[in-house]
Amino acid sequence: MSTEDDRLAPALVGYKEKINPVDRATLDWERDLTFVGRTPQGYEIEFDANVQLGCKPTDALLLSLAGCMAIDVVSILKKMRCELGSVRIVTVGERNPVPPQYYRKIQMELRIVGTNVDPKKVERAVQLSREKYCSVYNTLRKDIEVTVTTVLEASEA
Repeated sequence: MSTEDDRLAPALVGYKEKINPVDRATLDWERDLTFVGRTPQGYEIEFDANVQLGCKPTDALLLSLAGCMAIDVVSILKKMRCELGSVRIVTVGERNPVPPQYYRKIQMELRIVGTNVDPKKVERAVQLSREKYCSVYNTLRKDIEVTVTTVLEASEA
């Protein structure tokens, strides 16, 4: 474990320990192949197989993976005293050509603009997310290939 890891470990103690071990959501059929999902907090997401009134469930999966990893990475980088200006993840999923059309490969490009954002810090934050904290990543099939590349840009002062 490096010196950075030694300083980071106490800051991450308890990270995500307040997560409820049981999640609940509801999904209601609206019409045709359109459904509305609702969280207990009242947030909604619309799913539509025809992509007219909502997103495809597979798009939501890509967004969930990106969202989960982004939350981890931003939280960890802030604890590493990085000053972030913007964070964007572009995610591309390659699906199996025949049913079940699961994702075989997911490529993520993590674009970070900020100051004091060292590539090694970002690499460590991504590693911690993948190995320890990202629930979505750790729920995916074990044979899926997920790659994360990073692009760092310095903030203009």
